Amino acid sequence: MRLPRRPSAVRPATMHLDGAFPSEPVPAGAPAALAAAAQAQDTRPAPPATPGTLERVTVTAERRSEDIKDVPSAVSTLSGEKLDVINSGGQDVRMLSGRVPSLNIESSFGRAFPRFYIRGYGNTDFRSNASQPVSLVYDDVVQENPILKGFPVFDLARIEVLAGPQGTLFGRNTPAGVVKFDSVKPSKQLDAYGSLAVGSLQTINVEGAGNVQLGEALSARIAGQVQHRKDWVTNARPDGVAVPTDRLEGYDDRALRLQAAWTPSRDLQALFNLHHRNLDGSARLFRANIIRKGSNDLVPGFDEKRISTDGRNHQELENTGGSARLRWSLGSVTLYSITGFETVDAYSRGDIDGGYGAAFLPTGGGPGLIPFPSETAGGIRDHRQISQEFRAESNGSGPLGWQGGVYLFDETYTIDSFDYDTLGGGGQSAYSYATQKNKAWAVFGSLNYAVSPRLKLRGGLRYTNDRKDFATTVVQGTVVTSNGLTARTKDAKLSWDASGSWALDRELNAYARVATGFRGSSIQSASAFGAQTQAGPETTTSYELGLKGDLLDKRARVSLSVFSYDVKNLQLTAVGGAANVTQLINAKKATGRGVELNLDAYLGERLLVTLGASVNDTAIKDPTLAVAGCAQCTVTDPAVTIGGATYYRIDGNPLPQAPKYTLNLTARYGVPAGPGAEWFVYTDWVWRSKVNFFLYESIEFTGKPLTEGGLRLGYSWANGKYEAALYGRNITNQIRAVGGIDFNNLTGFINEPRMIGAQFKAVF
Repeated sequence: MRLPRRPSAVRPATMHLDGAFPSEPVPAGAPAALAAAAQAQDTRPAPPATPGTLERVTVTAERRSEDIKDVPSAVSTLSGEKLDVINSGGQDVRMLSGRVPSLNIESSFGRAFPRFYIRGYGNTDFRSNASQPVSLVYDDVVQENPILKGFPVFDLARIEVLAGPQGTLFGRNTPAGVVKFDSVKPSKQLDAYGSLAVGSLQTINVEGAGNVQLGEALSARIAGQVQHRKDWVTNARPDGVAVPTDRLEGYDDRALRLQAAWTPSRDLQALFNLHHRNLDGSARLFRANIIRKGSNDLVPGFDEKRISTDGRNHQELENTGGSARLRWSLGSVTLYSITGFETVDAYSRGDIDGGYGAAFLPTGGGPGLIPFPSETAGGIRDHRQISQEFRAESNGSGPLGWQGGVYLFDETYTIDSFDYDTLGGGGQSAYSYATQKNKAWAVFGSLNYAVSPRLKLRGGLRYTNDRKDFATTVVQGTVVTSNGLTARTKDAKLSWDASGSWALDRELNAYARVATGFRGSSIQSASAFGAQTQAGPETTTSYELGLKGDLLDKRARVSLSVFSYDVKNLQLTAVGGAANVTQLINAKKATGRGVELNLDAYLGERLLVTLGASVNDTAIKDPTLAVAGCAQCTVTDPAVTIGGATYYRIDGNPLPQAPKYTLNLTARYGVPAGPGAEWFVYTDWVWRSKVNFFLYESIEFTGKPLTEGGLRLGYSWANGKYEAALYGRNITNQIRAVGGIDFNNLTGFINEPRMIGAQFKAVF
């Protein structure tokens, strides 16, 4: 969104292989600093828009282009200046957390392995073969493995967050929802943009993209991003003993995307995509005993720039993929083919106990109690994901519309697990690897019917068959073999959805939706501390009522939804605990209830405010389920003795990493500074309430509420072609523990510190 300081607007590109244009129309009078990704599509002047009004927003949430108010489900979008602003500080995909209602993203792997949650429903599992109930779809290709989901955010036309089950059109592993990224596509306009942001901690964020016309029917777009941060955390033991790594938390993250659009005729269009990422830096930095026992406060004198650890900390990742998307128009029917390929190689090593030494050594350990050392690494190699979708879509203008197709998925990879002898020089002490093969296929179809100009109905079905084969091989050390070292799962499920929308007037719709979703069985490999475990498939049923549309002569836009969902046989990961045993389990049921609100409004011609809020009340419903507690923390759940060991009942507990309340706010005000020039100020804030880190509830591992704010002061000129700005991220420097390690001590990891910097952007 941008203010009406210049007579320009983003025009749709010439094609989009979902039967829709890729770009989201920009609100009339949108803010001055349009995201460079959208800006670069077309910088030609367009007729001036009415000041202080919002234009139509188009999404492809149901695989075809339509006005967001006509989609009978909760859909939130991120694009334009908002996306550009939160990306300026060099963060990874976790920066999107809380930017739309009910979306949370966290990671115990740092930049490499994000975990997504929608409406409190997600998966805390940190294993490389963990499935998630939130699917990430990048340029129409499902990114199944969780490590693939960390691909950098740049040169995007739009991000769509689809809340609730999306099983009919997007398939398995979407019972919580879908996060959908759409890159800016090639066009015939010879446009380009470049952006350079520099900030504290020697952070550098360079981004650029441009179109190239290669012939009458062929155009290309190349886009890239380079992110760098120095190692800003000092690792220094107070006893002066040398450490393996004296500086930590830096990274070099590089990504490139090349697209080619070929349109030999009006009836045939093709879009080809190649992309690559290379990451080299620190793994997630675990910090021993940073949580004060008996509270969830950080210990007095905590310094985020210092740590004392005796293990190694490193992370590297390489990801290459591509896709071919074809579209044939056959009159009343359009055919689509989407072929995707992904491969990733990753390795992450960290000092999990977060400190140095151990209590049983003559010199002791620190900081605080370190019962025993733990240094491990995990990796993924020989990875290959191939997906293929064939889809047909009706083009008729009558009341009935339909689409249907076939989906095929084939993934195979090897997971490496290492242990290291920290106190013996860091040598490798154990190594095992596991292979997983996952094959799935599905057939699907959906119908939409306009009963009248005001009443529209939709419905869909999808049948999915999902199979996994798993095997563990021990090379060094021992693992618990009581449940064997191989496993096989085979699941089949029919998912469906039904919805209806009613036009209250020309600009405001009410809707109702019922939808189901399913996530296939999961397998966890055996380790030295526990046997191989398996969790059966889970199913979800969701109910939703909503209201969405434009108000006050398009000066405001609102979306309000009320929802309720039930998950049967919920897959959970019981992580660590005093026994240091991580295992998959199923809860009989989990529930979620809540409300979501999106509001965009002009409070005057040059002041644009956006507000997003959500309430998510989640609960685990299984009176027989109990899990092990932590080693050092204070558990508040009822205790029960099983086999001589203490466990804690988790019935009624909220889902982990599921804040009950979230709120986000942006405000932008622009002041004209002559023809085609403007001074502007932009601020953005996101707040979430407390969260549980684990399945049990404890005093120490309850994350405190977190508030992060941003501020941007800038000047643009030449009708928005150039912009210079000063920015700040997490300007109050609120530091919180956002996750923990519970099997050893009160180890935690924290959010990003305050960043300040400057950015220059240019559109050519």
